[in-house]
Amino acid sequence: MDHAARIEHFYAAFASRDGEAMAACYAPDARFSDPAFGELNGEGAGDMWRMLTARAADLELDLREHDDRSAHWIARYTFAQTGRPVVNDVRATFRFAPDGRFAEHHDAFSFWRWSRQALGPAGLALGWTPLLRAQVRRRARGQLAAFRAR
Repeated sequence: MDHAARIEHFYAAFASRDGEAMAACYAPDARFSDPAFGELNGEGAGDMWRMLTARAADLELDLREHDDRSAHWIARYTFAQTGRPVVNDVRATFRFAPDGRFAEHHDAFSFWRWSRQALGPAGLALGWTPLLRAQVRRRARGQLAAFRAR
């Protein structure tokens, strides 16, 4: 599978909430990072997608554009902790392992924009601060650790 096709396959799996297919796109020693989870290594990235797709009751995903190294995608969903609707505009970059799977995957988005949608007034007031980002990251990683422990 060429790189652009791998990226397209990944987001098609995401749109159909297939965390297993998403996880299979990562090399065993892959690195993932984003503003919410920080850096995840190895199976952590695959487990994150397994967790998120398992919990995604109303996810809509739009892969706007992609090439063999990057993607622009938009996710629409309800943030479970607050019940607030979120539209997250994400730019992803990829580096590939020799076998064609993801060696590195970095998702970038405005944490402040995300937090004001997901968290409401607290996100609006504090979403730009390292304190709120650290709190969100701790909670996200805690949820992932609990998911992985099952």
